[in-house]
Parts: sequence; structure tokens; C-alpha cells
Amino acid sequence: MNDKIKVGISHGDINGIGYEVIFKTLADTRIFDSFIPVIYGSSKVAAYHRKALNIPNFSLNSIRNIDEVHTKRINIINCLDDNVRVELGKSTSIGGESALKALELAVEDLKNGKIDVLVTAPINKKNIQSEAFNFPGHTEFLQQAAGKGEALMLMVSENMKVGVVAGHVAIKDVPEKITKDSILSKLRTLNDTLALDFSIRKPRIAVLGLNPHAGDEGVLGTEEQEIIIPALEEAKKEGIMALGPYPADGLFGSEQFKNFDAILAMYHDQGLAPFKALTFSKGVNYTAGLPFIRTSPDHGTAFEITGQDKANHESFRQAVYLAIDVCKNRQQNKELAKNPLKPQDLNEFESKEQRQQERREPRQERKA
Repeated sequence: MNDKIKVGISHGDINGIGYEVIFKTLADTRIFDSFIPVIYGSSKVAAYHRKALNIPNFSLNSIRNIDEVHTKRINIINCLDDNVRVELGKSTSIGGESALKALELAVEDLKNGKIDVLVTAPINKKNIQSEAFNFPGHTEFLQQAAGKGEALMLMVSENMKVGVVAGHVAIKDVPEKITKDSILSKLRTLNDTLALDFSIRKPRIAVLGLNPHAGDEGVLGTEEQEIIIPALEEAKKEGIMALGPYPADGLFGSEQFKNFDAILAMYHDQGLAPFKALTFSKGVNYTAGLPFIRTSPDHGTAFEITGQDKANHESFRQAVYLAIDVCKNRQQNKELAKNPLKPQDLNEFESKEQRQQERREPRQERKA
């Protein structure tokens, strides 16, 4: 029985840097020691990118479905028609359609347990829009596909984890998304994922304010006093160690963020701008809160450098290994939950100790 993790990889927009970062990540043959790669894409498109990037020695095992997977090869499931047209560096409707076809098949296998985790290469959020994909990004699409759970976009690096209350939302619509219930919901999801997926006991979470200087006690806004602080008080009653609200500039600028296991930002750029500035292209986007595991690099399609061998694959590589780590953590925590330690009655323990002490004392007296 093969217990290596099957890592599904959706190829993203076929005119972007997806294939380049996939090739560079999977070029190290040591990967076969820890996981089985399965690309959901197109052999023809892959060959086109290999030629453009001048990568001569990179073989793919073309299969019809996941049941034919080879454990010692880089597998690719052909999701596209062979007549698909590649136009490197351009945003096209075919690019969006091709990304969606691969994503849909990969998610279906993920939901059915045929792959263990999914790593998604970047899509273009504009050209992928259709009747089948009417979402601002992967996160929202995956939440609907899961049918349950509260999806949380969580940016992960070695030094920090940043979640967001209002994710892919226009800035003018952010205030209406910041409610006591929405903050509480994200805090619950974040607290659970830190424990289950990252094996952090009693995680400490820093919560940012919405306004500059976290409102300055109502001088620059009242959302902190009226919404965020009541949410934090409720979270503490539930056993969630959520502290704040903190001014974003002070928390990140003073490196105070290092004192916390995670940070909950109120909106996208408040959390992601400092995260990306500090992680130097090594960050990963993790969709927390869902029954399945999905990660992605923290960058986009980068049309402007496609086919030029300029793409940095470190974020994609980290995305693959984070997905594997989360999968192992979930498996381990699931096993631990099956066999918990038997609760100890303190009174019973003290009585037992007392009886043992009484049995020892007569021997001591006889010896004396």
C-alpha cells in the first residue's frame, strides 16, 4: 500500500507563469520520496512552455484519470482539447476557460478523496469569469464547492500567519462587511485551523483595528469600540485568545507581530501588503476552514514575464510543502482524537497515593 501523499496541481492560466513555477518546483527528483505529483492541465500546453523556457529534460507521464497515477513519475491529466491555443503573456478567454476546466476536475478529485491536497497555480480573475465561475477568486469558489465550512484566506510564511475578515471585497464595501458576527466567525475558523492544521496549542491571535491607530478611542472611528472589542470579548468567553485591536502600522512596524501565532486583519490590503513586503516571495495562500486542503503561491499570473525564465518558484514550492505538512498534521490530530488520554480524577489519584504511602510506612517502622 502506498502511503505517499497525492498532490494535485491545477495549471492555472495557460498564458501565465503557472507551468514555469510548476516545472521548477518539480525538477528536484527528491520529491518522489515524499509525494506523488499530479498536474491537472495539458501535455500540449506543457510542451509549449517547455520549449519557450528551453527545458529539454522534463518528462511527464500522461494519464487519463487519477486511477492511472504512477508513483515515481510526474503525472499529468489532460483536461483540455489538443487544439487549445496558447498566447504567452496575454489574457484571453481561452486562458480563463482552460484554467477553469483543470480546476473543476482537480476539485472534484479532491472532494472525492482521490488526491490528498490541491495546489493551484495562478488564475486571471477577469478572464475566468463565466456562468460556471462567478467568484472574485479561488477562495470563494472552493467554499461553494465544499458546501460546508467557513473559508478563510490565510497567508502563511515562516514568521507569520495573516487572516482576513473582508477578503476579495472592494474597499468601499469593507465597512459593511465588518460586523461582530463576521469577526467572530473568522476568529473561530482561525483558532480551529491553528490547532488542527498547524498543531498550535492555545494559539494567540492579534486582531487589527479597522481605522488608523485603531480608532484612537473613537477620535478616528468608532468601529473598534462598537464592533471589534465586543467581538473580542465574546471570543474570549469561548476560550479563544484573541487580543487587540491593534493599529496595523504599529504591530507590523515594531515587529510585535512575532509575539503572536496569527493575525486577523480587517481587510485585504491591510493584512496582505505588509505580509508580502516582509515575506520576500516565500509566502503561501492557504484556504483554511474547509474539509479539504488547498494552497497556492502568493503571486499572480505575471503575464509580463511569462516564457522568459524569470519567475521565482519559491512561493509555489512552499505552497506544495505547506499542503503536505497540513495534511500530515490533520492525519496525526485525527488519530490523537481517536485515542485521547483517559481523564484523571484528582481525588482518586490522591487517594491512591495515600494508600501507597500507608503501605510503605509499616515497612519503615519494622526496619527501624
